[in-house]
Amino acid sequence: MLHPGGRVANSRKAGEPLLLEDMSWPEVADYLEHDRRLIIPIGTCEQHGRHLPLGTDSLLAERLANDLSAEFGVLVAPTLAYGVNVDTEQGYAGTASLRRKTLHRALNDLLAAWEGHGFEEFILITAHFHDPHLDAVTTVVTEHARVRVVDLQSVRIGQFLEKQQQPEHAGEAETSVMMHLFPNLVRREEIHDYPLDAKELRRYLRGRMPKPPPGCEGAIGHPSAATAKKGEEIYEYVLDKVRTRLFLEPAD
Repeated sequence: MLHPGGRVANSRKAGEPLLLEDMSWPEVADYLEHDRRLIIPIGTCEQHGRHLPLGTDSLLAERLANDLSAEFGVLVAPTLAYGVNVDTEQGYAGTASLRRKTLHRALNDLLAAWEGHGFEEFILITAHFHDPHLDAVTTVVTEHARVRVVDLQSVRIGQFLEKQQQPEHAGEAETSVMMHLFPNLVRREEIHDYPLDAKELRRYLRGRMPKPPPGCEGAIGHPSAATAKKGEEIYEYVLDKVRTRLFLEPAD
């Protein structure tokens, strides 16, 4: 908890996230007198079909980070809005990817800088399930600080879905959550389904397709089955799971 008389506590309104980018260095130093945790959202700049923005993964990771910050008073770093994308995605305008080792080194550098200022626990939140991306995030190295990684895509949410039976990209689940959280960014008239069988989907997700499949406009799965109601149920469920694991269960 923040000290009731501290500069940080006085500048933050109830129910608002605590954002590193909005604070001066003395305010960060004051925060570190009472809390040594830092949440770091990690996104991508990656196509999500015709109907969702390239920043979808960044928006979802940042929103969950901010909601956790608002509830628990934990500081949130600026979102790292670039990740490791599937090679196939490079065929879509605007997509920009880092290499696995580049993301890994960038995170190591950032965490080393913050650890040097006194942070003792880092919570990395990502919403992108490409294996090289997750490998870069989950293998970061610190001197002494604890690192905890939250992959939003790993939370099982099948009970809320009608058509999605396997991981999808900009499909029923992701589109539903975006309809709930950012409805003005969903281009509903551009929603098109493109289901792949399990074998082809694995090839796609592992970057073993040199170019998009014929007829694919970026989204993989069944975004036409998405609804804002599903999105609300999914988001609240995921938020509760993460909240419980990170802040309410006894520390490991």
